[in-house]
Amino acid sequence: MPKLKIEGVGEYEVPVGTRLVNALEDNGGEPLHRCGGYARCTTCQVEFLTGEPETMTEAERTKLENKKDALGKIRLSCQITVNHDMHVKVLMPFSKSGLDDPGSRPEDHITP
Repeated sequence: MPKLKIEGVGEYEVPVGTRLVNALEDNGGEPLHRCGGYARCTTCQVEFLTGEPETMTEAERTKLENKKDALGKIRLSCQITVNHDMHVKVLMPFSKSGLDDPGSRPEDHITP
């Protein structure tokens, strides 16, 4: 199983193919996902410290291209599956958001 290291939280084994946003939530990473994982809001953004995937969904690319200075700097955890070891930093943790909930849990599979 791949290892997911969440900056400031810990390191966890995650089943191959797990959606990153859900792996983060299940292991204390506290990602926001206000749009439910459809690449619409960018609240689930992460910074990859190591293990950034080389590929990107069309929905993620489109959203990041339309967000100033985002492409190449952040990724959307709702659009990534864990298929290898990764070390990420959650950029908008729920506990620092002031919101009453992180958003509805995204489906287990990626849906743009």
